[in-house]
Amino acid sequence: MPNKALTSVAEHTASRRRFIAAAGGTAVVGFPAVVHAQAPVKWRVQTAWPPKTAGSTPFQRYCANVKLLSEGKLEFQPFPAEGIVGTFEMFDAVKDGRLDAMHCFSNYWFSKLPATAFFSSYPLGLDRPDQWETWFYGLGGLELARKAYQGHNMFYVGPIQHDLNLIHSKIPIRSFEDFKGKKIRFPGGMIAEIFSYAGVSTVILPGGEVFGALNTGVLDASDYTGPAVNYDLGFAAVTKYIIMGPATTPCLHQPVDLMDLTVNLGKWNALPKHLQEVVVAATRQHSSDQYAYIQKANIAAWDKYKKDGVQIIRLSEADIQKFRRYAIPMWFKWAKSDPLAREAFTSQLAYMKTFSVGYITDSMLVDVDGKTKLTL
Repeated sequence: MPNKALTSVAEHTASRRRFIAAAGGTAVVGFPAVVHAQAPVKWRVQTAWPPKTAGSTPFQRYCANVKLLSEGKLEFQPFPAEGIVGTFEMFDAVKDGRLDAMHCFSNYWFSKLPATAFFSSYPLGLDRPDQWETWFYGLGGLELARKAYQGHNMFYVGPIQHDLNLIHSKIPIRSFEDFKGKKIRFPGGMIAEIFSYAGVSTVILPGGEVFGALNTGVLDASDYTGPAVNYDLGFAAVTKYIIMGPATTPCLHQPVDLMDLTVNLGKWNALPKHLQEVVVAATRQHSSDQYAYIQKANIAAWDKYKKDGVQIIRLSEADIQKFRRYAIPMWFKWAKSDPLAREAFTSQLAYMKTFSVGYITDSMLVDVDGKTKLTL
């Protein structure tokens, strides 16, 4: 009587031999074919952070974490600023597929996508990281941002926190009036327009070019990111002043300078749902991690500035009111430039008027003349 167990083994062996023969006739062909089918998805992700700065370290960790959380099924191949394309070319590069994703400052794209003026902080608006988290994750900002980018063949994954922005200056600027006639690097858009009312001639440059422009005198001053990153870029060697607002308003123009991860829409849609969820979760974790890492680095950076003899100048509350006179009408001007910009600002304005925030009252919503009521 035949042994059924041996018969089963023989049938299995014969079946496996037929599979191997069909695959190519060697015993190792079948397994690599399975591995090939599960080869990791690799995305080229470029950041706006220059190499060897406090921002580049958490970006590298973020990319490594995506691979870890996806169990190797998705890899972010990290590229520094200018690594594949110029920083100001990243929007178009993601849109047309030369980059798979970008890790960049949201408001760089105001000329291509006006609503992005309201996807990061703007002068004298919402000025705390938690308020922007609330707007994105509780008040519809995330959905609106995704709708805006989808029209440009991109998927907006989520906001990424890092820091406030500082103004580094070669010459002292002690008041609203002292800004007149100065050449200062700003990110453009609404921010540049508001400072133009103070007589500033604005220049748009990526962060990696700021040191050279300050060193050669092309610029009198420059905004960029926070203390640690700017120290890493050498700003203390070419400027002797940091211009800030009073303690109540330490940053006039971008108190919460948000970055984001934005992905080519075709690449995003091709990614399995569970890996999309990994990217979303990893990005939100990275936002928290990057913020904490940079804030810690800032503590040490302030001591370095002091040691190097850099002077911190704080403007007055009266200067803040002078900027606010021009800032609020500019909010409305930019909100009217695009339906999605209007939608974003409308919800942010309502939030700023709530008792828990209390930044804005109806009596403040007037034009530069102090009389004409501003409306959307």
